[in-house]
Amino acid sequence: MNENCIFCKIINGDIPCAMIYQDEETFAFLDINPINDGHTLIIPKHHHENIFSTPSDIFAKMAITAQKIAKRQKEILGADGINIGMNNEPDAGQVVFHAHIHVMPRFKNDGYDLWKGKTYKEGEIEKIQNKLKF
Repeated sequence: MNENCIFCKIINGDIPCAMIYQDEETFAFLDINPINDGHTLIIPKHHHENIFSTPSDIFAKMAITAQKIAKRQKEILGADGINIGMNNEPDAGQVVFHAHIHVMPRFKNDGYDLWKGKTYKEGEIEKIQNKLKF
């Protein structure tokens, strides 16, 4: 538990939230600034800053919870699709430094665009592949 973390305070009951699911390791609640109604955050109950510090077994449990929430959003809210996202580190948009996965219901014509990709320059894909390959 990190006493300065807003998500730890939510888990501890010090700050109210619209909780929709919890189990031994994870906690899910509605985002107060949703992309669409039903936008949910999945967090581990123990403080981990991001994907890099979250133990693999806990991250796996977060993914299982995200899948449960996504299925429910599709079934109950009638979502046409679901986006799953996680921002890690400030340059990737992380604002709250307690690991969290966004599960965002999407609806046809909701006004949000998909990410725009780019094209690799000649020979660059092979260079990146060789750097990242295990």
